[in-house]
Amino acid sequence: MRTGYFYSLVFALLTSASIAAIAAPSAQIDTAATPKAINISPKPQEAKVNLNEADAPTLQRELAGIGEAKAKAIVAYREANGAFSSVEELLEVKGIGKAILDRNLDKLEVN
Repeated sequence: MRTGYFYSLVFALLTSASIAAIAAPSAQIDTAATPKAINISPKPQEAKVNLNEADAPTLQRELAGIGEAKAKAIVAYREANGAFSSVEELLEVKGIGKAILDRNLDKLEVN
């Protein structure tokens, strides 16, 4: 008895769904108005920050986790020890740890 009731409900549901699909107005697609080709320009690459040329405000603005004090520490380290030979040398600056370096690794370069 229960299965008969269940099948009756399923039948009624499917019937009403098919009637609604048939009765719905069909949308006519105007192919003349749609563009034939879409030009998608590639995402512009962000300019990298050169550790040997950037000033403190640039470092502070462009790098995540670098505030005024750390930016000035980077510039002071560069002035005291000469140009950076690699991006990893940034770990020698007081206050710069592995986490900050990892967050900004793709934004940094040394020329």
